Amino acid sequence: MQDLEHFFGPESPLKKWLPGFQPRAGQGAMAAAVAGALEDGGTLMIEAGTGTGKTFAYLIPALHGGRRTIISTGTRALQDQLYHRDLPLVGKAVGRPVGTALLKGRANYLCLYRLESVAPHAVPATAADDLARVSAWRRRTTTGDRAELVEVAEDSPVWPWVTSTSENCLGKECPFFDECHVVRARRAAQEADLVVVNHHLLLADLALKEEGFLEFLPDAEAVILDEAHQIPDLATRFFGTSFGSRELERLLEELTAATLTGSDPELARRIDAVGTALKRVRAEAPREEGRYPLAEVEDVLAGPLGDLGQALAALEEGIAGLRDGSAAADKLHERLLAARERLAYLADDEGFDGLRWLDVHARSLRLNLTPLDVSGTLANVFGLAGRTWIFTSATLALAGDFSHFASRVGIDGAPGLTFPSPYALAANGLVWLPPDLPAPSDPAHTGRMLECLLPLLGATPGGMFCLFTSHRALEAARRWFAQRRRVLGGRPLLTQGEAPRDDLLHRFREHGNAVLLGTGTFWEGVDVRGPALTIVAIDKLPFASPGDPLLLARLEFIRRRGGNGFLEHQLPQAALALKQGAGRLLRDAEDYGVIVIADPRVRTRGYGETFLQSLAPMPATTSLDEVCAFLEAHAARRADARRAV
Repeated sequence: MQDLEHFFGPESPLKKWLPGFQPRAGQGAMAAAVAGALEDGGTLMIEAGTGTGKTFAYLIPALHGGRRTIISTGTRALQDQLYHRDLPLVGKAVGRPVGTALLKGRANYLCLYRLESVAPHAVPATAADDLARVSAWRRRTTTGDRAELVEVAEDSPVWPWVTSTSENCLGKECPFFDECHVVRARRAAQEADLVVVNHHLLLADLALKEEGFLEFLPDAEAVILDEAHQIPDLATRFFGTSFGSRELERLLEELTAATLTGSDPELARRIDAVGTALKRVRAEAPREEGRYPLAEVEDVLAGPLGDLGQALAALEEGIAGLRDGSAAADKLHERLLAARERLAYLADDEGFDGLRWLDVHARSLRLNLTPLDVSGTLANVFGLAGRTWIFTSATLALAGDFSHFASRVGIDGAPGLTFPSPYALAANGLVWLPPDLPAPSDPAHTGRMLECLLPLLGATPGGMFCLFTSHRALEAARRWFAQRRRVLGGRPLLTQGEAPRDDLLHRFREHGNAVLLGTGTFWEGVDVRGPALTIVAIDKLPFASPGDPLLLARLEFIRRRGGNGFLEHQLPQAALALKQGAGRLLRDAEDYGVIVIADPRVRTRGYGETFLQSLAPMPATTSLDEVCAFLEAHAARRADARRAV
């Protein structure tokens, strides 16, 4: 392998394939650290600020490290980007000396048996056209990866009918086993030296077999986890248990389609009885979407859940007597039995040291059991001798301290390295703390926040993100602007929910001066470069809801240890979340802009300094005049630079 300094230096071969490539502070040093960890083994945490170029900094050592490596990303979209865009580019520049493969969870691949077996009348009428598109695509796809079929929406109701799960897969008894896309993808992964997966697949595997990898993931010697800040919360969910209304409804639909219920009225009655019992559970559950500790709603749900359990037992007994010996019938019976057992386990408050909670959505609900802490379980995995674990993200540490993240994933004592952003954050970024705003709990808070932002729109030709910590505040902002459209001065207003996220972001970039209202997914993984985004306004310090069951589970664990839940968990989590949201602003060396924190607690509470430190080295001010002068000066410099070109 050539010297890493060559790959990231002034004469890098990347220059040929990346127009405008420039050596970046920290990128070569990070690559050397990754290479050293791959060679020596052990565990390493790396925080790489925006602009470090961390993807190439771990890809190149991984390609040349001589060890079988898994790279895990935060989402399937990032996984596709890494495999289909970044890996080929690096391969062209420096060679691809090892075999690579892309592997996703089985629900991402077309199941030939289920497509062949599905009756057109069984699929919802709204998905009939999508079923036809899937059928046509079957004849031309070689991978079966549903990401190829962009004509069918990711949330189309057709997908559960034409993809498999671990519960309904027939395995080697499937007549299409030799052609199976999942089997082929897993075989390719077993033969590859570098496999790209996502955190959901990795954690699902670890949850099934904590001591190592199942057969579909190769015997990896090294694992690199990008966007590693997501791991603690994801792991908490994967190592728990859950039962959802939607999956039960789907099972009932498949039972109806696969059995001769028309000739067996008793079986049809038992299926209807389960559906009726499930409807009663949903009717008695809280109406408002959100998460509820089960203890708060158990009194009203105990009866309906008990009736559902009895109805499932009766249906399971009826199906057991009708099995015809086929693999498909056996699988349906196994799934029904598993559903009954999971419901019984979730409804019983004995024997589980964790939190039981209910997740309510508009059309579904889910019962959950969440462990209080998974660090011990993860420590058994990440502590395996002979395997390298590298965790990297732009937000793993607070002021260089990795202890919060390390404690949550069970790697206390592991070394951590920080590579700050190479961008001139102190010169190009400014934090504004508007004075005289009401407390976040005040009903007038959202409106007052938006009023104080209007002068900033007059000081910049660029656009603005308004990031909210709740859907309720987002809706309040939407109503506020709907009643005052003239205050936008002709700027387009984009609101989360009115179109898919990627479409909104495309329109935001195209307009160049839009105002976007968002929450949740807009806080991370969003990359808008240039003057289209010059203001990121955050309504409140992003503390998790005090009633959130995942938070309650963690706080209970800390309390039992005699710790301080606020200082050990709530504060660092909120500071890291703020860091993520603020990271949407400066995405390029020439970017400039203002972070607005419209929460007076950052100035009035002792912990406010922790949040400001998380945004360092950007300076902070309470002066509106200073902020407007900053925006106007940078806009003028950019305009002058364009004229000079």
